[in-house]
Amino acid sequence: MATYSDITQWIKRRHGYTAQTCWIADVKSAHGLTRGSAPNRINSTAKAKPCPASKRAAIEDALRHFGMI
Repeated sequence: MATYSDITQWIKRRHGYTAQTCWIADVKSAHGLTRGSAPNRINSTAKAKPCPASKRAAIEDALRHFGMI
């Protein structure tokens, strides 16, 4: 399984921007790839920085590239 750093670097090379790890976590969560929320999270339902719709396709493309979805 690819790390957040691997995914971020792949997106940087392929799409030309640096994806925030919270965006990657949001997309992974939408696909059921996370184990749950962090124990130190202030609000268990709200996301501080959800992935913008314009960045979601590139992150999903990276997850497909690494065989995660």
